[in-house]
Amino acid sequence: MKDLKETPITAWLPTTMKEARKRGWEDFDIVLVTGDAYVDHPAFGSAVIGRICESYGLKVAIISQPNWQDDLRDFKKFGAPKLFFGVTSGNMDSMVNKYTAGKRMRSTDAYTPGGDTNFRPDYAATEYTKILKDLYPDTPVLLGGIEASLRRVTHYDYWKDQLMPNILSSSGADMLIYGMGEQPLRDIVELMKKGVPFSSLKTIPQTAFLQQRDTPLPKNKKWENKALFSHEDCKSDKLKFAKNFKQVEIESNKQFANRLVQDIEDESLVINPPYRVMTEKEIDNSFDLPFTRLPHPKYKNRGKIPAFEMIKFSVNMHRGCFGGCSFCTISAHQGKLIASRSQESIMKEVDAITKMPDFKGYLSDLGGPSANMYQMKGIKQDICDRCSAPSCIFPSICGNLDTNPLQMIEIYKQVNQHPDIKKAFVSSGLRYDLMFDKRSKHKKEDEEYVEQLVTHHVSGRLKVAPEHTEDRVLNLMRKPKFELFNTFKEKFEEICVRKGLKQEIIPYFISSHPACEPEDMAALAAKTKKLGYKLEQVQDFTPTPMTLATVIYYSGYHPYHLKKVKTAISYNDKSKQRQFFFWYKAENKNHIKNYLAKINRTDISTDLYGQ
Repeated sequence: MKDLKETPITAWLPTTMKEARKRGWEDFDIVLVTGDAYVDHPAFGSAVIGRICESYGLKVAIISQPNWQDDLRDFKKFGAPKLFFGVTSGNMDSMVNKYTAGKRMRSTDAYTPGGDTNFRPDYAATEYTKILKDLYPDTPVLLGGIEASLRRVTHYDYWKDQLMPNILSSSGADMLIYGMGEQPLRDIVELMKKGVPFSSLKTIPQTAFLQQRDTPLPKNKKWENKALFSHEDCKSDKLKFAKNFKQVEIESNKQFANRLVQDIEDESLVINPPYRVMTEKEIDNSFDLPFTRLPHPKYKNRGKIPAFEMIKFSVNMHRGCFGGCSFCTISAHQGKLIASRSQESIMKEVDAITKMPDFKGYLSDLGGPSANMYQMKGIKQDICDRCSAPSCIFPSICGNLDTNPLQMIEIYKQVNQHPDIKKAFVSSGLRYDLMFDKRSKHKKEDEEYVEQLVTHHVSGRLKVAPEHTEDRVLNLMRKPKFELFNTFKEKFEEICVRKGLKQEIIPYFISSHPACEPEDMAALAAKTKKLGYKLEQVQDFTPTPMTLATVIYYSGYHPYHLKKVKTAISYNDKSKQRQFFFWYKAENKNHIKNYLAKINRTDISTDLYGQ
């Protein structure tokens, strides 16, 4: 692979008219607007979308991190495209990207050169769309990415502390794609190339649009319709908002889902059901597009892009997660079922990485959203086709789930045997409960996987996320019992001793999650101290759209059984919980001891501080 200096500018999609003219272009079919810096890599959504559109022979340009506070010249430089503008806030929700759980502005933006902040507006997808619709009212705007996906219905916004309408109503966009965008995008592009106008694209799966409330729904004999409570109902009744979430999550987890309809004022939001999970060929087609795998040269004097530096020597083997954790958006956006790449596609990417000029022989990650779900799926697909459960592994591992790690082991071994690979680490989140299922029919393979992982793929510190220690919190999180973490830790340490390896496990935990109270945090502190930890990798629960935990945080109700759930809301309550992580700091000792005495838990105080 050529380095940045040797690669011609035409290897990237154009970001200026000067670059476009080097290709002989004066106009465009599609213009993409993104809140991230332009990195031409399969881990960056705008690059994937741009390359897919390019593969159809379309002329595509990218406007990355446009200035929304000047004369808007960035938005004007390409004029109106023939087909549509595609808008995304970037690889993260712009509010999560910019603000901490304490609602303070973050010190760095991982998707901006040099980590500079304030290169994107709050609610970036909405802001960009409003500007485009004002400048080019007759040109369709298609929203995509995680911000559009997770804000597609009435949702709670933590930073405004209020319910917000669907993002189409907020922004004025013409349509949105939710979830991973390749399948709907390909159908949209193919139909538009045949001359079908954008306004007629009403039955594309995995899209949403607005229409007048009294307009009949577009005909599709395969889809049944399910009505959600209106936006106005949700604003006046938190219980109805909670019930809506259950319906949306159930339909999102189905292979053959219903069309959802939600009224808002005099319009109706129409959400078409999703596509079935991508096939191996389909996901390979996305990863095998002709990426340069490099940031655009225009950033060369602005500093490194932290998010790119983190993943440039990593390989994403699959998408989706069947964990269904209450606080996580992965399954809501990428889907519950796993879409895995072929071994050939993965090894092709490994080869490409080894040819990068600054590659030193170490892959930083060989994984996915959850590292060890590659090629795992239902044994009998017809059972999966009838299922709408949010998790395949909670409260127990589904008997129809094939958890055999053999194909992962084979990939690990292939990568290890590559002549230019010194070591490949597994840094993605690990579901250790998959390795210790008592009902597993693959105990020999499970043992081999753990041995392979610990022996060859740990960079010294393996990060895992038990998230909590107490059952009532873990149950609401949809996470396994903490005892399984202990089992994994013991096995990890036994292998390290046997192999003479100096490695450790670093656990992640969350405070202030719904159902968690200070007493639970005190127990967490005592149990982790007993294991020898002074915790570092910790965080407060941050409510984000389209998660079960966020709905509980706002409404006070669990959407599935409609019982009330207590949650720490105030800054004071959150601080009380967080300090238990740092029980070993002198400034926290008296407060913790006084609190434990007040609730008659001097036993925990003794565990932490002695008699």
